[in-house]
Amino acid sequence: MAERIPLDLIDPAALRKRARLVVVAALVLGLVIGEVVALLGGFLAGGITAVVVAVPLIVLAVVESRRRVWLAGSQVSVRALGTRTVDLHGLTGLDLMVTDVRGTRTIGLLITGAPKGRTINVALATYAAAGGRELGVLALRKLADGLSGAGDPGPLVFAELLVAQLRAEARGEDMGGRPLYQLAGVVPAGKLAQRLQTDTVTSFVATLDS
Repeated sequence: MAERIPLDLIDPAALRKRARLVVVAALVLGLVIGEVVALLGGFLAGGITAVVVAVPLIVLAVVESRRRVWLAGSQVSVRALGTRTVDLHGLTGLDLMVTDVRGTRTIGLLITGAPKGRTINVALATYAAAGGRELGVLALRKLADGLSGAGDPGPLVFAELLVAQLRAEARGEDMGGRPLYQLAGVVPAGKLAQRLQTDTVTSFVATLDS
């Protein structure tokens, strides 16, 4: 059985802690809004409103706290309510996704492919004014190995990007000198999410070789 390499950008303990805070906030918000509605429309209406407000937020928090991503051999899997798996050697789509939420940019590898045509977003790094967080060396190296073994030019470009990131880290480059940080800055401010197509990534990687 292939070794399972965690690809979680945020530590599971931190996810659970954040989920608990969201649950508490959801309960408080639901109670407050429910009480207001109860004053206007009665106890039943207030109770229903409290449930409608609180439950979706609680479910979202629980699902997020359970989310785990890992690599086993050439297969990337993500578990939340269920488990999805994509084989890096059977890819049909590969892009980078950059999200920008309140000044924090997250760059992820968006992979689609066999065996069921599913899509998984593997967060590679997140950056903010106060600093950043990146996948560990082992995770990036194994992911690069999996992509380079796909046998197609497209995945090989992304593997080269990850190798360049590892080299920058080994040289002790600050955030501004790291390829993932540079790519995360390509997306114009104000856009919640944007894909960086293979051509864009290929052109960027070519500049790293020059």
